[in-house]
Formats: sequence, structure tokens, C-alpha cells
Amino acid sequence: MAVSEEAIFENTYSQYGERLYRLCLVQLKNTHDAEDAVQDVFVKRLYNAPEFKSPEHEKRWIYKVAVNLCRDRLRRKGRFDLPIEAAGDAVSQQRDLTLLESVMRLPEKNRAVIHLHYYEGYSVKEISAILGITISSVKMRLKRGREALQGEWGDTV
Repeated sequence: MAVSEEAIFENTYSQYGERLYRLCLVQLKNTHDAEDAVQDVFVKRLYNAPEFKSPEHEKRWIYKVAVNLCRDRLRRKGRFDLPIEAAGDAVSQQRDLTLLESVMRLPEKNRAVIHLHYYEGYSVKEISAILGITISSVKMRLKRGREALQGEWGDTV
């Protein structure tokens, strides 16, 4: 690996590694699949990425690739339940762990939108671009995800 490739990998991994792992873990509910998906994202970033106009463009591209890879893995393998102890490294406090359990039980399309909005801080417009869906679809998925979480958590979320 050339020095410039190493620098790209190290920089990208330090910026996004932990957050991408969390996203993939929530989507895939399996630690090994999440690790594989994150690795695939970085391989794509290293060898297949377009020329980025800005750091935000790179960030959106990386998250879009991660979401798409997770979707593909779910289609190929089916869904598996995550032993919640495995998520302990990704989330530190018990309330957050319990909330993460609730988010992981949401349907896949609502889970992705909730995670990108509340855990990663993306706007509705940005999520629309990442997932390739309309803004109204993002809003509806957010609404349904929040309603499901409020049904379980009440006003504490």
C-alpha cells in the first residue's frame, strides 16, 4: 500500500470508523457482519471513491455506501438478532443501551432514518440524499420511528 493510500485510510478510519460501526451494528444486528461492512466501506473509499468536492461530500458518500452495503447484506443473509451485550462497546450508558435495543427492533427503513438523524446528526434533506428517497418519505419514517419509540418509552425520548 502506498503512503498516500495509508494516509487516506488512517484519516478516514479515524474520522468515521466508530460511527460507521455503530450504524452498521444497528442495521445488521450482528457484530461480525457490522465489522465486515465497515471494512468494505473503507475498501470502497480507498479504491472506488469519486473525487470529493468537500469533506461533507465525502461523509455523505461514506454513509450512503454503508447503508447500501447493510441493505445488501440483509437481503442476502436475512435478519439476525444481536445479542445486546455485543452492543455494549458501542454504547456506554445503560439508558442509551436500552434505547438502542428499542431502535434495533424498529423496521429496517425506520431504523436507518432514526439512526442517521439522531445518532449521526443528519438533516432530513441529507438523509434523503444518502438513502435516495424523498424528503416526505424521510419525514414519514422519522415520524413512524418516533411513534414506535414513544409507545415504548413515553415522553422520555
